[in-house]
Amino acid sequence: MDSKTKNRQHSTTLRAIVERAYGRSQVVNDEAFVQELTQGWFNVAYKVMLADGRNVVLKIAPSSATDVMTYERRLMRNELATMEIVRRHSNLPIPAVEYADTTRELCDADWFFMEYVDSENFGQLLESGRISASARESLMAQLGVMNRRLNSIVGHHFGPVAGEGSQSWREAYMDLVSDLLDDGRRADVDLGYEYGEILSIVANRSAVLDDIKTPRLVASDLWPSNVLIRDDTIVAIIDHERAVYGDPLMESGFLGDELPIFPSAESFQRGYGAGALSARQRARRRLYSLHLMLVMMIEPSYRGLQDPQQYRWVRARFRDLISTI
Repeated sequence: MDSKTKNRQHSTTLRAIVERAYGRSQVVNDEAFVQELTQGWFNVAYKVMLADGRNVVLKIAPSSATDVMTYERRLMRNELATMEIVRRHSNLPIPAVEYADTTRELCDADWFFMEYVDSENFGQLLESGRISASARESLMAQLGVMNRRLNSIVGHHFGPVAGEGSQSWREAYMDLVSDLLDDGRRADVDLGYEYGEILSIVANRSAVLDDIKTPRLVASDLWPSNVLIRDDTIVAIIDHERAVYGDPLMESGFLGDELPIFPSAESFQRGYGAGALSARQRARRRLYSLHLMLVMMIEPSYRGLQDPQQYRWVRARFRDLISTI
């Protein structure tokens, strides 16, 4: 995906980055030592070959000069913090971070190396139709099991993992929505409603968020495109940059029966062990769906990836949601 946030670097800089992380002896002089991985929307990622023949993945954050959304300004540090917490408190399959650099000395951004997992991307297989219905349902159930284990990790605040956060989930969620709306105003995005009206509607429906007393780790972006598989088995879950401490119902897997952009929630919820949702749970989930629709309407302006057809579709879903919350 060719987003303007991708901070591509010259091969000379990439070699300097490899040398800092692994030493001069691991630097490969052949130009084929690096291959860009194009699936992501935000960071640039490379598959890098080391001199010993091993492959690793390098992720580089956007340039500090790039205009990004408010919640994205320290996104890589949030991802690094989340990956450390998940590895420390679970046995979930996430790639190991091998080296991280936040000095911004070699390039104008944070970057890190992690292990390369030889696998296929679940989301790409779904899009291409190269996966059977039974395998899809099995993988969604596996994802539900893993997601529940991730949600069992408890934090000390609500909101993004890296940061002081808030003392209530309602406050943290309203901060997320308020920041999104500020970003939308800055980019002059037409949401179909007045910005103040949206904030007022959400605030008036936010009391149900006070049901959440325990800040649980929520990936919030754990959908098939962030799942790596091999032989119909999940071997890694990736891209933990948007993780927050909050309500597990904010997970992508719970939104499948409300937003058609995700696979059906039935298999996911079966693996998760979730029963039928109460009226208050459904009300919370609609708020989270609304938050996602705001992201999907505003984010393209900061990516340079405007798609009028997608924008109209998302705005219609947003209109339907806001009329029911």
